[in-house]
Amino acid sequence: MKRYEEYAAEIAGRIESGELRAGDRLPSVRVASAGRGISPSTVFEAYYLLEARGLIEARPRSGYFVNARRPRAQAEPEPTLPREQTLHVEVSELVFQVLGLARQRDIVPLGSAFPSPALFPLDKLSRSLAGAMRRLDPWRTVEDLSPGSEELRRRIALRYLAAGSSVEATEIVVTNGAMEALNLCLETVTRPGDVVAIESPTFYAALQALERLGLRAVEVATHPRTGVDLASLASVLDRHPVKACWFMTNFQNPLGSLMPDAHKRELVELLARRGIPLIEDDVYGELYFGPRRPLPAKAYDAQGLVLHCSSFSKSLAPGYRVGWVAAGRHAEGVARRKLMSSLAAAIPSQEGLAEYLRHGGYDRHLRQLRQALAQHQAVALRGIAKHFPPGTRTTRPEGGYFLWVELPGGVDALQVHRLALSHNIGVAPGHLFSADHRYANFLRLNCGHPDDRRTDAALRTLGQIVRSLAETKGRQAA
Repeated sequence: MKRYEEYAAEIAGRIESGELRAGDRLPSVRVASAGRGISPSTVFEAYYLLEARGLIEARPRSGYFVNARRPRAQAEPEPTLPREQTLHVEVSELVFQVLGLARQRDIVPLGSAFPSPALFPLDKLSRSLAGAMRRLDPWRTVEDLSPGSEELRRRIALRYLAAGSSVEATEIVVTNGAMEALNLCLETVTRPGDVVAIESPTFYAALQALERLGLRAVEVATHPRTGVDLASLASVLDRHPVKACWFMTNFQNPLGSLMPDAHKRELVELLARRGIPLIEDDVYGELYFGPRRPLPAKAYDAQGLVLHCSSFSKSLAPGYRVGWVAAGRHAEGVARRKLMSSLAAAIPSQEGLAEYLRHGGYDRHLRQLRQALAQHQAVALRGIAKHFPPGTRTTRPEGGYFLWVELPGGVDALQVHRLALSHNIGVAPGHLFSADHRYANFLRLNCGHPDDRRTDAALRTLGQIVRSLAETKGRQAA
């Protein structure tokens, strides 16, 4: 662990043991720095991490205190071991059935894939868009076909550089959201019938993409905290003719897992030795709760085999549908497929975002967004700990806005979904996140709607549903 993580772990241990109690004041940054011989920035980073986990709270002009309302500690789900065999994928119908209601405003959006639109600076974005379009050279509508706006690609490349990665603007292709980027990458590096390695559990849209393209999936064991199990991946690569991998290294959906930097480096090196492309889905990377943005696997790519996909949809501009891929050696192939399929991303959206990035304010917005998401995650964890029955296990991600919840007693998540809908509550059952529907007693819950005052009541109702189903299962087993 890094020094700030070691200090944070020590304080967390003292809180869990009861040595530090609710309301106790932590040493000031100056005192902690002097007493431990570490820099003030290290102390700040440790306190930021503890605050993100809901263990401490900052009080203006008073310092940091143990949070009186911190979540009760819960066990995390154990990693599962998928069958290392290739699978035909058929999930789209189930996805459409389960998530079709998620867009209705009267449904509490615990099953939604999106954060609250109220979290984003849509008014400022609209002004940026209007100003950019007033000044637009008409010829740009022809010049800025795929790979996209030169100015926007340059701004994106600068953000890579600021985060510690080196990506040239020439390898960036602007797309209609990250999903198009991911699909274009998949089409570029595979052919129908090929085998693609995916996480288990994985984002259902990855399964839908494989299904649409006639590809076969092989699932790789994935740890709820540290992501892809590299030993499992190596075993899969030895046994199957894998043509590509599709992984989320930062705040994976649905787990929220974060691969350590050393694992990312090892992942890239493992795939590079075999010449296998990595399609890296990194749409949640900006939503970190710690002191700095986690590096993508792309940062360790020396051979151009990592196709790094992201977008502004989850961090800045939902509905603008602007994503991109830094496609390395495959940039030309992806750009050509983009031209053949949809020519270009919408010029107004690209120009509006480039204008917004040019004038600053993005990082200030991101700080506010991360704080809101971290605080609401703590609220959701408290609600689950309070209302769900014993035996419930919950992840505690260090970013993003999803919780992966293991239900006790073999409770069927689809049954929970149906009963929850009768109370106008949406959830995402675990069946959606595997090609063989193995996660039947799991839920993915969205904690990205801090403005929704219905959350606690919805969690209380969900807890009652789960408790009732678990008790029924128990009586039947007896």
